[in-house]
Amino acid sequence: MADNKQEIQFLIEAAKVARKFARAKYSNFSVGAALQTEDGQVFVGSNVESSSYGLTMCAERVALFKALSEGADKFIRIAVYTESDPPAPPCGACRQLFFDYAPDIEIILAGDKSEPVITSLEKLFPRPFGDGDL
Repeated sequence: MADNKQEIQFLIEAAKVARKFARAKYSNFSVGAALQTEDGQVFVGSNVESSSYGLTMCAERVALFKALSEGADKFIRIAVYTESDPPAPPCGACRQLFFDYAPDIEIILAGDKSEPVITSLEKLFPRPFGDGDL
């Protein structure tokens, strides 16, 4: 359990650092994410906004796309670091992508003002659309 706590704290810190690189010039809502694979690799991401709002990319998807594009898979947890209180969860698009690529992922919501919240994709996304619906 101690190792798990250390891994979680490491991911939170990595997500906090990643948030510093956010490009949130429209919303001023910076988000950082740190995604961990089963073999211990960590991929980070920050949100990148566009004046064409639909082109904006969430920190969680940046981390996931980086990991997938580098051949990683078997994701076990992600830390999402925001400045909101309580910490904000991933948006619907991010939840869908996690269901597609990491349905059993543990999600850690962390921020400046609150204790981290550890939850699951199943709790945040109880009736997802998936392969079986196609």
